[in-house]
Amino acid sequence: MAAWLALLLGISLAATLAARGYALRRDLLDHPGERRSHVVPTPRGGGIGIVLSMFVAMGLLAYADDGQVLEMALAATGLLLVAGIGWLDDHRPLTPWSRLAVHAVAACLLGVVAIDAGGQFALALFAFVLAMVLVNIWNFMDGIDGIAALQALVAAGAYALLAGDAASRWMALALAAACLGFLPLNLPRARIFLGDVGSGALGYVLALVVVLAAAGGGSEASSPAAWMLLLLPPSAFLVDAALTLAARILRGERWWTPHVAHAYQRWAKALGRHMPVTFAYAAWAVAGGLLALGIRDLPVAFIMCAGSAWYLGGGILWLRLQSHYGRKSGLPGRQSG
Repeated sequence: MAAWLALLLGISLAATLAARGYALRRDLLDHPGERRSHVVPTPRGGGIGIVLSMFVAMGLLAYADDGQVLEMALAATGLLLVAGIGWLDDHRPLTPWSRLAVHAVAACLLGVVAIDAGGQFALALFAFVLAMVLVNIWNFMDGIDGIAALQALVAAGAYALLAGDAASRWMALALAAACLGFLPLNLPRARIFLGDVGSGALGYVLALVVVLAAAGGGSEASSPAAWMLLLLPPSAFLVDAALTLAARILRGERWWTPHVAHAYQRWAKALGRHMPVTFAYAAWAVAGGLLALGIRDLPVAFIMCAGSAWYLGGGILWLRLQSHYGRKSGLPGRQSG
């Protein structure tokens, strides 16, 4: 397995380097601005390397296990849709509604994967919602150097340890390897960004891993307590994205437009550096993964209470970050959208 993971890492790294050259030739650059957190023009679209690695990983899984052929074909089609619309958006901005429509089709395909993997209707519905949420959250949260790919790497590592079946464990390890291939060009200072092609793909593959883990573990793995465990590693992104979106909606802002109102963006703006924030969010994900590993064999009631307390604590921390760093960054509490 190590050799195959090294191959995926190499594919990701090589394709990311190629994508950087392509972006520079085509002038596909993200320029600094009031709704950006970087200060120099930077190529985008490097996430195509991760996408290509994941296509190879899906093909390898289907080749190794005939029972996974249909599931991987459906998942690869969904990934192609998400990455494809992101690739187009990186070249020519599209409306958010056209992107959401494509994401919905891809999410439906993931729901079919859940059914084919042995899940019930509840898991299929969960798969649809999870894909829609994670695809868009990873896009929202991809705003400073390294944060989205590193967060996906940590979450994938946690899922590899939590997984009860070979398919979900392989996909989690494959995603971790692909992220490792991309990160050298995104840390400590980004020489290329994921772009929409990469950020949406990360969210979709993470949703796939969660669904495979839930379906592959039998009825117990499809319970609300199991879903709670699987939602602990990405809790930093889920809390920041959900509460920031809710706050913008309550303020009557155009919530679908770019902004710099996330807690991580305000924190990075106040510090004048990205890396402390990127690694703080990664540490939060590591802690969430360790919590999931530590409580997974405990009674259901304890798991639900511990998970709820973790998210409540995350919400309180988000409020503190927004209050403290919102003032220090010089950003107003109300964004114009």
